[in-house]
Amino acid sequence: MLDVRRLRLLYELSLRGTIAEVGDALHLSPSSVSQQLSLLEREVGVELLQKVGRRLQLTPAAEVLVEHAGAILDRLEQAEAEVATLGGQASGSLRIAAFQSATNAFVPRLLAELATAHPRLRVTVSQRVPEEALRETSAREFDLVIAEQYPHQAAPRPADLDRVPLTTDALRMAVPAYGAAWAGVEAIEAMAGLPWVMEPPGAASRQWAVQLCRQAGFEPDIRFETDDLQAQIALIESGNAGAILPDLMLAHQRPSARLVRLPGDPRRSVFTATRTSIAATTAVRACRETLASLVPEVFELTL
Repeated sequence: MLDVRRLRLLYELSLRGTIAEVGDALHLSPSSVSQQLSLLEREVGVELLQKVGRRLQLTPAAEVLVEHAGAILDRLEQAEAEVATLGGQASGSLRIAAFQSATNAFVPRLLAELATAHPRLRVTVSQRVPEEALRETSAREFDLVIAEQYPHQAAPRPADLDRVPLTTDALRMAVPAYGAAWAGVEAIEAMAGLPWVMEPPGAASRQWAVQLCRQAGFEPDIRFETDDLQAQIALIESGNAGAILPDLMLAHQRPSARLVRLPGDPRRSVFTATRTSIAATTAVRACRETLASLVPEVFELTL
């Protein structure tokens, strides 16, 4: 019978591409991963890996095993989840990934509510950009992700993830509350030639904001780059830049900045995603239900 742990290593290699990344993800040394994969090759009696340049490539036989390994891991996860659900109360661990403004707006109350209602559930939270978090949830590094999608942009949709809408979040331009250069900024067109702070290249928020500026007829002067929205707010408040902020960042603080409506009053979508194999578990359902109950309360704070 094939060793499930070795099948898991092959499955992880198909997702991550290198033995070193598999080792990092599973807290194993690269030599240990290589040794276990060699043992798996001996178990099945066929070649599973071929060296192409500096990388390893899966053979057709390995691709077959990877497909079955994914199904096996799903069934094991379902079995574990069903047993945990029999107790009626969530227990074990729930690993959550969330983007910054969701962490700021939802997570403190979410943790408090879950601790009260499900004291045997251990919850951990990591801040991640949505694109990364969705991949890592699919790869079983997280159990639930709170993610975002900007207007007219497609977030990754791994086939094995169950996605449920949570809310929508208004997007507004924020500019310094003082200074002659900012006094006449009443629309995005007036930001031509003025400094911006945006997230680094590749971030969905930046791609969307740059496109919005181009539609308004100018290329934004991006002088500051940071994925920390608190740092963006500090740059706005100090008179150094303008930015686009989501309402969720206003849930627990009201920056000393002037908020300007954007064309069409755009809103981003906020949703949760989890692996289909664990979507019905008590822990995941409790987390989603609690988040849904917090949405009205959070947005009352932004008014």
